[in-house]
Amino acid sequence: MHLRRIILDTYEDVCRAAADVYTKQLEEKSNSVFCFATGSTPIGLYEELVRRYEAGNLDFSKARSFNLDEYYPIKKDHPQSYNYFMRQNLFDKINLSKYSLPNGEASDAEAECLRYDMEISDAGGIDLMLLGIGHNGHIGFNEPAVSYPMGTSFVKLTESSINANSRFFSADEVQPTEALTMGIGEIMRSKKIIMMITGEGKAEIAMKLFERKIHSDVPACFVKLHPNAIVFLDRAAARDILVFEENLKKERIKAVQEWTGLRG
Repeated sequence: MHLRRIILDTYEDVCRAAADVYTKQLEEKSNSVFCFATGSTPIGLYEELVRRYEAGNLDFSKARSFNLDEYYPIKKDHPQSYNYFMRQNLFDKINLSKYSLPNGEASDAEAECLRYDMEISDAGGIDLMLLGIGHNGHIGFNEPAVSYPMGTSFVKLTESSINANSRFFSADEVQPTEALTMGIGEIMRSKKIIMMITGEGKAEIAMKLFERKIHSDVPACFVKLHPNAIVFLDRAAARDILVFEENLKKERIKAVQEWTGLRG
C-alpha cells in the first residue's frame, strides 16, 4: 500500500488543498466529526476555513470536533493552552456546533483519558482527522517509542518536544512537561486522514515517511497503513523526496540504456 501524496508549490497551496477536503466533507456529511491539530502548520488552513465560512461557502453548524492533545496541567484560558489556540484561530470564528479537547484542568489525568475516549466513541468516531508531523515523526504527543497507546493517554513530553515548545512560554512561566494525547489506535480508527507537511525543516522526516519501509521509531509511519490517508506537502518539505526520485529515475534510465546496449 502506497501512502497517497500531493506535492504543491507553496504553503498557501497546501492550505487551500486541505481546505478543499473539508469543503467536500461537509458537502457529503454536514454533521461530520472532525479532529483538529495545533501548531504552526495548520494556522493557514484555519485561516482559509474561516475565510470560506465568512464568504458563506462553509457551514459547520451541524458538525463537531475533537482535538489531538492538550498540555497537562493547564488552564483552558492560558494563552499557550491548545484550547485557547483553537478558539483564537478557529472555533470563535466559525459556527461549529460543539468542540472538545482533552481537559488540561482535570483532577485525574488517567480518568480524563478514559472519559475523552468515551466521548469520541459516543460521537461515532472521527470522520476526518488532521495531522501534522514533528521533526522526529511524532503525531499528537505520540513520541518515538517501542510501543504506542491505543487510546488517549497521559504522557511525559520528550526533551525535544519541551525544547520545541519552550519558545511559546515566557521565562517566568512553568512550562508543562506532560500532556494528554489521543493514541495511535484512535487516530487509525478515523475514517479519513489528511496530513500537512510544510517547510524545509520537515524535508528529512518527510523523506522517512515516504521510504518503502515502516520505521518503528517514527510514529507517523502508522499512517501508511491507513486505507484512506493523504499527505499534502509543499515543495520545500518534499525537497529530499524529489531529489531522491529524480536520481532514481536517472539510474533506471541508465540501466535500461546499458541493458539495451548490451543486447544490441
